Parts: sequence; structure tokens; C-alpha cells
Amino acid sequence: MKNIKQHHGDKLGKPRLLILGCGDVGLRLLELLQHRFRVLAVTSQPSRCAELRAAGAIPLVADLDQPATLARLARLAQIVVHLAPPHSAGEKDQRTRNLAAILPERATLVYISTTGVYGDCDGALITETQTLQPHNGRARRRVDAEQVLRGWARRRSGRLAILRVPGIYAANRLPLERLRKGTPALVAEDDVYTNHIHADDLARVIAAALFKAAPLRVYHASDDSQLKMAEYFDLVAKAFDFPPPPRLPRAELEKVVSPMLLSFMSESRRLQNQRIKQELGVRLHYPDVQTALRAMIATGENVEQRE
Repeated sequence: MKNIKQHHGDKLGKPRLLILGCGDVGLRLLELLQHRFRVLAVTSQPSRCAELRAAGAIPLVADLDQPATLARLARLAQIVVHLAPPHSAGEKDQRTRNLAAILPERATLVYISTTGVYGDCDGALITETQTLQPHNGRARRRVDAEQVLRGWARRRSGRLAILRVPGIYAANRLPLERLRKGTPALVAEDDVYTNHIHADDLARVIAAALFKAAPLRVYHASDDSQLKMAEYFDLVAKAFDFPPPPRLPRAELEKVVSPMLLSFMSESRRLQNQRIKQELGVRLHYPDVQTALRAMIATGENVEQRE
């Protein structure tokens, strides 16, 4: 956050940055920051060490589900990015609880949460002060993680920023398989507003938060799109020559989609994103989905089939 100092720098003088959950977004962040930091990337899979090393990180094998493996991380870095998701069950995020137990005093931490913590807002445009009303276990685990990290920050004089993130997309993160299968979407009168951020822009928001975020501040890491869910699928389908998904009323759609997919189709909100622009100084490379899709087509970017 503001005025990051050379905490625990290596012999080259770079401060150390610890990334937990260094997947797709973490690798994009690594590319942005490796010239400024000595990046330590935590993985629970030894098979990923070569990939992380090739990307410019120092890989560390540790497991947020195994507290004994985390002790060695306690004093390695004063600057931490927490991208690791919670377990897929339960009401609490034990992984974040295990991490908070070893975070050093006065550390800087950016936590990537979810906008699902707000629950259904009936399509309203909301700010970061909106009351939290998580409607499912996935969102309640994220609320738990936020509360645990706030407690750590207050007890240990930590500098915490929380980024609440909507649907992440990129060329390798498009719903092409869903379109290929013809999975239905909701009819317009039943449809919900959904929010988006390109993975590259999310990495840039995280990087900005490390330097400019105010302590204990929440930010919506979201673009400017104001799309309903079926409109998003239509845009992707048109861009890559797929037929648009069929439409069903909610009562019929509930019978044919998975409970998880239905949960995403049951919450509607629009996100105000002025804080990332005004406080973090972020200029989105992809201010909306349409801009990103045009860029993918114009550059011939390799599109992989991943939800």
C-alpha cells in the first residue's frame, strides 16, 4: 500500500512479495511485478515448481490446509497477495485462518474476495459500503475470510486491502464450452445483472492496491460493463461464431442447470467502481467486455475453451 518500504529485501535490494494461490491471475501479476519485487510463489503441488520458476518466481511448497507447512513462510516477506480460494464446503475459510496465524506484524496484504458477499441486490447499483448478505456457503466463506483478515490487521497493525472481484474473463477464460453444449440462459424478464473484469486488468488492480490502497479499505475490482448474463453470453457467442444460448423462464431453467450455476443466476447487482479509478489510479485496459472481445479478434489471441 502507500509507501511500501524495502522490507526483507534480498541482496539485490528488492523487497520480497509472497503470492498465495499463484494460478492464472497470479502469473499475470507476477509478470507485472517481478522487476520490482523478489516474488515468492506458494504452491501445494511440487509439479508446478518448474512452471513458477520459469515465470520468474521462487517456488515454495506449502499447503494452506496443513498449518505445519506454513511456519517457514512467517518471516519471508512483509508484502503478501492472497489469491487462494476457500474450501468448497463449510461456513468458514480455514485456509485463511491458517494463513492469518502466521502473518507477520505490520505486513501489507491484499486479499482477493468476491462480490458474491453482497447476495442478491435486485439489480441495484451498489458501492463498497453495501450491507453484506451472503446467500450461499461460497459467499459466507469469503465473508469469514474478510473478517479474519480484518481482525489480524487490527491486532498486528497490518495494512489490509480487500478487492471484491466479480466474474473474471480472458481469452483462456471464456464460456465457449457452455455455448457449445447449448446450456440455456434466462429469458430477459428473469435475467440478472452480472459483472466482469479482464484477468489482465485484475492483475493491474492488485498491483495498484499494493502501493496505493488505504488500510482496511474495500475496492470493487470490476470493469464498466452493465450487462445481463444472457447478454454476456450473446456477445461471446457472436464474437466466436457460436449460436446464442436458448432462453428459458426461471421455473424451467431450474430443472436443467446445476445448483452452482443456478446460484449465479439468482443474484443481480451492478457495481460502482470509482474507488479503483480515483483512489488507486487504475485505467482499465478493457473497460468493458465488448472492448476486450474486439481486441481478442483483432490480435488473433489464442482462445482456449475454459469456463
